[in-house]
Amino acid sequence: MARANVTKSERVNLRLNETTKRRIEQAASFEGKTVSGFIVSSALENAEKTIQKYETMVLDRRDARRFFDVIVNPPAPNDKLRTAMDEHEKRVVSR
Repeated sequence: MARANVTKSERVNLRLNETTKRRIEQAASFEGKTVSGFIVSSALENAEKTIQKYETMVLDRRDARRFFDVIVNPPAPNDKLRTAMDEHEKRVVSR
């Protein structure tokens, strides 16, 4: 499968000690990648894991049941919610 030609215009500069640089070069070599390609793929993999960690919520069975029960059978609005809804209507113009 051919890769799309993507123009690279952003740059990241790193300062490394000699030992760290040699280890990265060795790892890149083992995977048949350039140092730049190795660093980008490693950083992107970790970025995806980090983003998923902070953007994903996992519920246990009990909490998942409670969540879905509230969606299917929502409780009646209480006084605080009614007040908030009234304030919203006064302050927000919907088009």
